[in-house]
Amino acid sequence: MRFDIITIFPDIFDSYLNESIIKRAQKNKKIKINIINLRDFALRPFNKTQGKQAQGKQPAYQRQTIDEKPYGGGPGMVFKIEPLAKAVDSILKLKTPARTKIILFSASGKQFDSKIATDFAKKYDRIVMIAGHYEGVDERIKSVIKNLGFKFQEISIGPYVLTGGELPAMVVIDAVSRHIPGVLGKEESLEEKRYGVGVPMYTRPEVFVFRGKKYKVPKVLLSGNHKKIENWRKQHQK
Repeated sequence: MRFDIITIFPDIFDSYLNESIIKRAQKNKKIKINIINLRDFALRPFNKTQGKQAQGKQPAYQRQTIDEKPYGGGPGMVFKIEPLAKAVDSILKLKTPARTKIILFSASGKQFDSKIATDFAKKYDRIVMIAGHYEGVDERIKSVIKNLGFKFQEISIGPYVLTGGELPAMVVIDAVSRHIPGVLGKEESLEEKRYGVGVPMYTRPEVFVFRGKKYKVPKVLLSGNHKKIENWRKQHQK
């Protein structure tokens, strides 16, 4: 599985995606993560009339802004269509549409859940995510993607508004990667396949004493009766 993320803050992903299971999955080539800096697609030839840099050297290109105020007025800024379209086009040409999914994170999008994560892992071998910021992105990017022939969907990771799409992108990578064979090491590591999500878990010591009070492990988990333990876990799944 390959994940592509279009963002204006590429460094924000370093700490999370280079640790633990996700790091190991990349090392073992189970997944590949490609971070695309949207600002790289907002370049124009340097205007010599604007002056020279230090030591008399002229850069070949200079950055343009990637956002503008929205038409019709209102607060905030909106990602411009030109750099977005160029960024999307540059990476989509590397893969055929059938096994590629394009995601735009939006508070009004479909609620992301475990079923969607499972479906993504089964149906696609590439997921491209647009991490918007500020007031969002120019609406025309949706038409651009559809006209290129790719599957497109707006996704929300919860009933709340975030400042950007970087956190949702990491959530999607984590949730989808778990369903890729070999990422967790053992298929039975998927708790949702065993008993459901949220089953209470305990480990040693059997009795924990804290500030004069005892906290005990349920007796059934110490019984060795696997059938009773399985039934208890099914009854206590959330």
